[in-house]
Order: sequence, then structure tokens, then C-alpha cells
Amino acid sequence: MLNNKNIILGVCGSIAAYKAAVLVRLLVKAGANVKVILTADASNFITPLTLATLSKNPVYTQYFEAETGVWSNHVELGLWADYMIIAPTSANTLGKMANGLCDNLLSAVYLSAKCPVLFAPAMDLDMWKHESTQDNIAKLQSFGNIMIAPGSGELASGLHGEGRMAEPEEIVTFLEAEIRKGLPLLGKKVMVTAGPTYEAIDPVRFIGNHSSGKMGFAIAEEMYQLGAEVTLISGPTALKSNISIKRIDVVSAQQMLDACLTYFSESDITVMSAAVADYTPVDVAQQKIKKKEDHFNIELKKTTDILATLGRQKAEKQLLVGFALETTDEENYAKEKLKKKNLDLIVLNSLNDKGAGFKTETNKITIFNKEEAKTTFETKSKTEVAKDICAEILKTMNIS
Repeated sequence: MLNNKNIILGVCGSIAAYKAAVLVRLLVKAGANVKVILTADASNFITPLTLATLSKNPVYTQYFEAETGVWSNHVELGLWADYMIIAPTSANTLGKMANGLCDNLLSAVYLSAKCPVLFAPAMDLDMWKHESTQDNIAKLQSFGNIMIAPGSGELASGLHGEGRMAEPEEIVTFLEAEIRKGLPLLGKKVMVTAGPTYEAIDPVRFIGNHSSGKMGFAIAEEMYQLGAEVTLISGPTALKSNISIKRIDVVSAQQMLDACLTYFSESDITVMSAAVADYTPVDVAQQKIKKKEDHFNIELKKTTDILATLGRQKAEKQLLVGFALETTDEENYAKEKLKKKNLDLIVLNSLNDKGAGFKTETNKITIFNKEEAKTTFETKSKTEVAKDICAEILKTMNIS
């Protein structure tokens, strides 16, 4: 959820400022670009050097750095951010934010920000309960700002009670949940297949293909970024995903069929990008076959057509996407497959196109919808191709 998000972290004067180091580390680890603004009092609790090292960006402390002559453009910072988090938020800064006071860089950036602003209060129990603090919080929330509520525990004064800043892990989880709320596929279940299948000949050898699984993994990750609950059914591949998706590993076409039948009925969207073997050996040798004869024949039988099976079971509310990898008469074969297998969209790859097909970092696709309307895309990275495919799916579902 946080990958490539631009986040400004404002840090105020509070003993909880030490938690900012952990928070920055977690945000960066999640893939975010982080810029930190320290108030003058905050720098008494944690140094700019610590946060600059962890964020890999300069730390902003004032409008103008006299030694370097550099002006910190508060408007530019406010526009750069996708999200602004102020953690810890002191009672003093709460009051400034609520009443439009602008006497330091942090408050100026806050007033310039066009993005969602989240604030995590941190103060002692009596300060937290004071009517003016609660009024300021209510006022901030009425402006559309989002509070990350403090927890209860031991406070700096030695008292026990509310006012303790939320832990960094809780703040990251809260932010991710806020991001997901506005995503177009929130609440939707998606099943994606990826990679090849291996059909055993004996304990050592198999029939397979050159699929790497990269396209399917990219689609699964993009679906997750759009808010979906994703189940990825993957054939043998060395690929790993860093996102929170459910992954089911299979080897053979039969195992992939079984897995698909398990999850398909619950799926709102199914994208079948795996390269499933069309044939499998009739008999699998229990021991390694020895090399004795000059010629060796293997009797093969058709595997179950998973895509056609799902197409027959598809409910009206479900959307089913198939792939066609062709070498001749590509468009006609793709359109035939679209109709025959009851698909809503089909993604055509041609091995005649440079940069398309297996084991590449790029792909070139053409998509046909149910009415056979054609959309052609240029050669792009598989990550960008996944975005194009998902955009066509959203368009088909009339989701903006």
C-alpha cells in the first residue's frame, strides 16, 4: 500500500519523538518516500542526522538555512506529499493547526498541504483531557484531518492513562487501512493464476514450458494495490512477492485445476495468466527411466481445460479474463477463444512481437472485450502492462 507513496512526517516536541526513528524506518521499508520536518523543540529529543540517515532525505527544521542559503519551500513540500503524518503531535501544535497559526515550517507545510493529514497526539493525561485540547481535536477533525488515537499506558510524568502516542507499527497499519478505504477494488476478491505447470514423466523429468510467472505476479500485485483481496495460484517459479496476498503453490495442471475450483466461486474477478500444459503423460514412471533405446515414445492425454471449465461455471456477476499466446493468425484465435470459453476479456500475446512472451521483462498486448472491441498497447514493462490490464478490467466493471 505504501510503495512509492510520498509521505511527510512532522515531528513535534515530545518524549515520544524518539519513536519517529522507528516510524521512518518502517515507512521506508514499506517502499514510501519520506521527508521529515522537525520543530525546534523536537530536535531536543531526536537529531536531524538520525532521521536524515533513516529517511535518506534531508531533514527540514526551518524556513531558511543560514549556513547553506537554502530556502525550504513549504508550498512545494505540501504539494509533493501524498500523505502527511504528524507524530507525535504535541498539544501546542494541535492548537496551532486548529487555529491557523503559522510560526514554523511544520505549520506552514500543514496549511499548504492538499493531501490527507493524519495526526497522532502525544501528551500527558491532564493535557489530553483538557477541554481546549479536545476542542482543538474536534476542530481538526471537522477540517477532514484524521486522528490516530493515543493509547493508554505509563506516561512521561509517571501517571498511567490516555495520551501515549500510538506505536509506529500501529501508525503504519492505520495509514495502510486509510489508503485502502479509497481504492476501487476494496471488498472485491480476485483470483490470479501464474507461471507454468510441470507434468511428470518420472521422478526426475517433466513436460513444461518457459513461463516465468512474471506477468501473473505483476497482475496480482496491481490488483492488491487497487484494494482487492488477492489469491495467487502459482505454478513452479522462483518469484516471490512482498505484498500481503494469499499464495497457493501448485505443480501440475490437475493441481492448478483443483486450486482454481476451490477459490473460483468466491472470486469477483479471475485472471488466468498461467501457461497450463495442454497434455500430460498417461502413465508416470515410478522410477527414473533409463536411457536404453534410440527412440522413446510417451503417450500423452489432454489435460482438463481449466479456463473453459471456469467459463461454464461463471456466474453473471463474475468477470473472467483469459490469455492467448499465439504465433499465427493471432487475433482470430484470440477472438475464438473469447467466445468459446465464455470470457469477458482476453489478453493476446504474439510471439512475433519483439519484447513479448516468456522470460522477458516486457510484454506487448492486445485486449478484446466481449463485443470484440480491440485495444492495442505498446511494448511496456510487465508492471505497466499489469496496470493496463487492470484498468481495462475496471472499465469493464464500470468502476472508476
